Amino acid sequence: MITSKQRAKLRGYANGLDSIFQVGKGGLSEELVEQVKDALKARELVKLHVLETAPDFVRETAQQLAQAAGADVVQVIGSRFVLFKRNHKKPIYDLK
Repeated sequence: MITSKQRAKLRGYANGLDSIFQVGKGGLSEELVEQVKDALKARELVKLHVLETAPDFVRETAQQLAQAAGADVVQVIGSRFVLFKRNHKKPIYDLK
């Protein structure tokens, strides 16, 4: 679990990120969950875009994917959200 201070720092880091995944009318598939897990291992911080055709609202999709990937939701804005999962072997972001 991350603190509110760490979350604020991560939101700052996420500002410059582009969305690397889209969730569409198919919703969350096992393939998408596995790809997000792999991306989180490599990047720690990923931004996703939820299309209007998605079956669930953005916040619900973010929570479901975070739970499935073992990550934290950092931010939900409009149709985009940011997930974070610390890579303890090779941390990328300084959260102190």
